[in-house]
Amino acid sequence: MSIASEGAVAPLRPEPRPGVKTIKAYVPGKSAAPGVAKVFKLSSNETPLGPSPAARAAYAAAGARLEDYPDGAATVLREAIARVYGLDPARIICGAGSDEILNLVAHAYVGPGDEVVYSEHGFLVYPIATRAAGGTPVVAKERELVADVDALLAAVTDRTRIVFLANPNNPTGTYVPFEEVRRLHAGLPANVLLVLDAAYAEYVRRNDYETGLELALTAENVLMTRTFSKIHGLAALRIGWAVGPAHVIDAMNRIRGPFNMNAPALAAGAAAIADAAHVEAAVAHNLTWLEWLTREITALGLEVTPSVGNFILIHFPEAAGRTAAEADAFLTRRGLILRQVSSYGLPRCLRMTVGSEEANRLVVAALADFLAGAGRAEAKA
Repeated sequence: MSIASEGAVAPLRPEPRPGVKTIKAYVPGKSAAPGVAKVFKLSSNETPLGPSPAARAAYAAAGARLEDYPDGAATVLREAIARVYGLDPARIICGAGSDEILNLVAHAYVGPGDEVVYSEHGFLVYPIATRAAGGTPVVAKERELVADVDALLAAVTDRTRIVFLANPNNPTGTYVPFEEVRRLHAGLPANVLLVLDAAYAEYVRRNDYETGLELALTAENVLMTRTFSKIHGLAALRIGWAVGPAHVIDAMNRIRGPFNMNAPALAAGAAAIADAAHVEAAVAHNLTWLEWLTREITALGLEVTPSVGNFILIHFPEAAGRTAAEADAFLTRRGLILRQVSSYGLPRCLRMTVGSEEANRLVVAALADFLAGAGRAEAKA
């Protein structure tokens, strides 16, 4: 046994610093249904339209130079984003998915003794990134599955360093009107960074919604994050970006890995964001089927939380044979994979991505069978 100085017993193996073992690892949505010939994955909010053909071509072309390091400054991608949104490329940072961006900002601004505030059913990466940085996550209660600005502000203390707000929120699909976002920002101390996570912004069609871009460009303590994993269909390449004050971007760049994005991702992302027609096609598909799914599933007698994203949250009763867990098992047997969201504090719900016409119709038909008792009959067979 190794003995440390002053008589203390030294550990027999390397131990992570305090707090790491309290992290509950993120568990992605399942992607397989063993024994099922055809599977429809509706658990991770991926677009059924896939990526832009231009993005596919750019990705393939980048494969010709895999021996070269990528551009560590992500110049092509930052400039492509800047052209679409009218931004200064120097105010943009890119990362391996918005997950990396969220972790970078936590590591740049949070340490032991610091707190980070987020809403009750917010993205699970927020507490993970907070604890990984040594901070303490603080949860603010929501009101009817919508982030509550008053609760968020009440949770802020002199130890608060960041407030994360997913708008729209995953997995609820709800959003905070922009006047409320402005009120939240106005109520924060100047040294608290407001991070507006707008991963699903492109899908929203509400007059009182804004992404937070204006605040990120004009305020000294606002960062807006975005992703290419959803409407752009590039989840496999892990591409995220953020825009904010120059001093915030500078701090994040100082701890960012020198080659944190690969060359095919940079090329595909630049091509994807320039293809406005593909984005509009994805928006149109989503609007049609989001409305259809909400209407049809509600007609079955199940509650559906009104969503502005590309997914819906379906509520199930607690009655035996009709629970969310039983519905999930029944749907999986039919090759229809939805997302259980117990880890978000919603054990009675399943989240469903808006899929292809075929997938959407199959889910509604399967839910009708499940509620009619087919699930119980299968369980007895």
